[in-house]
Amino acid sequence: MTAISVKFKRLAHAADLPLPSYATGGAAGLDLAAAINQPVTLRPGMRQAIPTGFAMALPAGYEAQIRPRSGLALRHGITVANAPGTIDSDYRGEIAVILINAGSEDFTITQGMRIAQMVIAAVTIMTPVEADDLGTTQRAGGGFGSTGL
Repeated sequence: MTAISVKFKRLAHAADLPLPSYATGGAAGLDLAAAINQPVTLRPGMRQAIPTGFAMALPAGYEAQIRPRSGLALRHGITVANAPGTIDSDYRGEIAVILINAGSEDFTITQGMRIAQMVIAAVTIMTPVEADDLGTTQRAGGGFGSTGL
């Protein structure tokens, strides 16, 4: 594993919350908590951006991926609407998580509740090259179930 240092700025409405952290020594994602001044109830089918109360400065060449928490998804149908959400290295605003309730019951988010996880990943930059021929493969243009169930 490669460790990098990332600067975090705690915002005023998250003064009582810890910075994102890993729940276990083997965790890939840092837990993100809700930084809200009053509970937010997501009705089934509803989505809302939930602030986390911090901003960060990722080094160039890295991104942050925002992913659902498996327990919230399994038990309540709460997931990240744009999973995985991407935070670019040049973004310096507050990190917010777009949650959606795919469940069948209302779900209430409270201050400090762990709502998502954030994975830091290296980014590969590529240069698009226009071509008339892409070569052939066994699969060719087959997609959307073409390899079977």
